[in-house]
Amino acid sequence: MNVKKLSSLLSAGVLALTLSTPSLGAELRIGVEGAYPPFSWKKADGTLTGFDIDIAMVLCEEMGRKCTLVEQDWDGMIPALMARKFDAIVASMSITEERKKRVNFSVKYYNTPARLVAKKDSGLSDTAQALAGQRVGVQRSTTHQCYVEKAFPEAELVLYTTQEEVFQDLAAGRLDAQMSDSLQAIGSFLSKPEGQGFAFLGGDHNDQQCHGEGAGVAVRKADNELLEALNKAIETIRANGIYKTINDKYFDIDIYGG
Repeated sequence: MNVKKLSSLLSAGVLALTLSTPSLGAELRIGVEGAYPPFSWKKADGTLTGFDIDIAMVLCEEMGRKCTLVEQDWDGMIPALMARKFDAIVASMSITEERKKRVNFSVKYYNTPARLVAKKDSGLSDTAQALAGQRVGVQRSTTHQCYVEKAFPEAELVLYTTQEEVFQDLAAGRLDAQMSDSLQAIGSFLSKPEGQGFAFLGGDHNDQQCHGEGAGVAVRKADNELLEALNKAIETIRANGIYKTINDKYFDIDIYGG
């Protein structure tokens, strides 16, 4: 192989590496949903806020990175990451084996159980037999869809683009029950006027296959340096009290989980 050809191949390799891995000195784009309170939502002025939003920004600060938040519908999160619309996902994305086939995850930054919600006088229970033929709403492409399909196979599964739409149809009587993150259900529905007359149905549901190991930050497979920086930043904010400050801003319990 001549020197000129070798030089060309090396240049191409450097270019490919540059395109595949965001420089740790460059601006970092974070994919967020903005429709999943209390983890992420929009204020009246359009400003993004919530637990995920605050976590994203302090992780960027800890890594010394300037960050831009990029809104993305939930069911397009991983495709948008792969298409380089953004460099990482901070959107309450559960670490599951299925997702790990496509992306890499940081260590978890929280872990809370899923629960069903229904009318207080529904007469239902959280068993496969009781929910057979009942309309159960979940957000599309979530761990909750996976779990309802697995645990309640005879239920009539109704899929929605956002969790807000699930709660709206539950309140309107178009659903018999819904499944979501337990704290999300409290913060976005059960504590609101429209959630009066509703309650949790049964206890916690936590299936390792569907629900995974908790929520982590997702990055592309090639971005190992970014992943290491995120892991270090999560460990740091857990140790220095910043995580607790953010946790306590939104929740009455430590949501980091076991």
